Amino acid sequence: MKISDVMTRAVKTISLDTPLCDAAEQMRAQDIGALPVTDGEKIKGMLTDRDIVTRAVATGKDLRRTTAKEAMSAHIQYVFEDENINTAAETMSAHQIRRLVVLNRDKRLVGFVSLGDLSRMGQDEHLLAGVARCCSESAAQHAAH
Repeated sequence: MKISDVMTRAVKTISLDTPLCDAAEQMRAQDIGALPVTDGEKIKGMLTDRDIVTRAVATGKDLRRTTAKEAMSAHIQYVFEDENINTAAETMSAHQIRRLVVLNRDKRLVGFVSLGDLSRMGQDEHLLAGVARCCSESAAQHAAH
């Protein structure tokens, strides 16, 4: 099964200068935990609910003045839409992440795939269980494997 068969196509993005309070509101309204951060058409990073908490809330930053650029994870993992879903699962497991950006071969954003998407459509229960286990481990536990 291809990633394009399970991914979410309607991806909302935010700009680098989006205040964190606005990003959090978008996440709440859409019931999602991450937003790709773009500069025009290029993806510059990923902002997750965890990024907002650990890089802004926990350090006392003003969410109205702190931007997505200041809290986002600049290094993102991605997969291509024409790859097998096992590639997405293996990438999530290797990097201990629950969501991946999906690109076409021109490296344009076309979707998003989450662990939940894979679990709903995936056929390899052992692979998915392994991804879920790796995503829930601490970095030290993951490195020990």
